[in-house]
Amino acid sequence: MRLTVLAAALSIAAPAAALAGPAADAVKFFYLPEVKFEPDAKYRDRFTEPVTKLFGLNDQAQKNKPDEVPCIDFAPGLDAQDYDEETVAKTLKLSEAVDGDSASVTVTFNLFPEGDDSKREMVWSLKKVDGKWKVADITSKTSGWTLSALECLAGQTPE
Repeated sequence: MRLTVLAAALSIAAPAAALAGPAADAVKFFYLPEVKFEPDAKYRDRFTEPVTKLFGLNDQAQKNKPDEVPCIDFAPGLDAQDYDEETVAKTLKLSEAVDGDSASVTVTFNLFPEGDDSKREMVWSLKKVDGKWKVADITSKTSGWTLSALECLAGQTPE
């Protein structure tokens, strides 16, 4: 009986991400224990083309015009600028689909405790590079955009 109660308690306490695997763990890093800003240079080694190209253009835009908003002015993994950290953590669910050296991780969560417009569904595309899962792209199913398709003209130099 005690074992059953313990198992039930652990299943309730365990995060929904427990069903995910190594590819999902690469994505979960950006949400837990706190949300991280994906374009930050210190996380660059966790990404591949085409996203790294956009991040480079964003860096250039910040360098060339530090007083202006760069190309990426929101948290891509959240599809938002504002959020409640605790709500994101409590509602986070990840599921992965692996096909050889490619994977897709679907992430759902809420930005805030209330409001239908706070629900998000993101799809992270990953590639296995040298045995590690790296992010190749992020798509917002909620808002209908893909990170690699965003333009960053501010970071490009006129020809």
